Amino acid sequence: MLGKALLWASSNPLLAQRLPRYAFVKRATRRFLAGETLDEALNEAARLADSSITGTTTLLGEDLESEEEADAVLEHYLGALTSINERGLDVEISVKPTQLGLDFSVDRTQERIVRLVEASANPVWIDMEGSGRVDATLDIYRSVLAKRSDAGLCLQSYLHRTKADLETLLPLDPSIRLVKGAYNEPASVAFSKKGEVDQNFVCLTKMLLSARASGGKGRPVIGSHDPRMVGETTRLAYELNLKKGNYEFAMLYGIDRAQQGRLARGRHKIRVLLSYGPAWFPWYMRRLAERPANVLFVLKQLIR
Repeated sequence: MLGKALLWASSNPLLAQRLPRYAFVKRATRRFLAGETLDEALNEAARLADSSITGTTTLLGEDLESEEEADAVLEHYLGALTSINERGLDVEISVKPTQLGLDFSVDRTQERIVRLVEASANPVWIDMEGSGRVDATLDIYRSVLAKRSDAGLCLQSYLHRTKADLETLLPLDPSIRLVKGAYNEPASVAFSKKGEVDQNFVCLTKMLLSARASGGKGRPVIGSHDPRMVGETTRLAYELNLKKGNYEFAMLYGIDRAQQGRLARGRHKIRVLLSYGPAWFPWYMRRLAERPANVLFVLKQLIR
């Protein structure tokens, strides 16, 4: 029930407009947000690098009113790539297709992503959003992958269709970041029970690791804070004789820092997502819905 309430809040425009204005709400988000500016996110990336943790940045914000706004997002990311390069950071960017105009034009969205891919020294990741946008996102990714083989795509284990989608992608040698998913989807589209989502997550992880162990060049990136999923990943990698450098973990900034540190000290590859920007409310609500235990932390901050 708590998760559903948080997902409802993530899509409520009135809450998104009003709540972020309050200082006590901003205080509660600081643990999970690198900041509201690119510089703040890159400063955190530089700090994490001292602990052998690399970074991925993403500008928060989803609902656009015009293609001009999508062009502005493109220019922001082009500037971000320049800043990353100038600072010599091992930082990748992850972009939302809707933020680059997906709801207005698939073709122009693809053009914008191709521009980013061509301008970036590092791989560019394409996020996956709600189930209604999966097909368009997959089409864009296939087109981008034909131009640059190291481009990456996020897939969500809570969708019924993801196993079939991955099967069609694997012959293309893709880089995939696997997550559980955090949009409010009906039972006809997504698994409703956590155990089912976890079971599918392990199945998809095995598919990704097996492809790499068989000589694939794509990067398997396992995005989960769940210790069981982390454990299953390392177990499967061991059984497949897959060395640590051939797969990665992805986690969110500020969540379970102790586990992130242990993995880094154990010489696992780990990349932390550094989200930034003023339009953080929907993203933040979905993160709480993914991991309701985080709500306790937030309540403590509000009481303080």
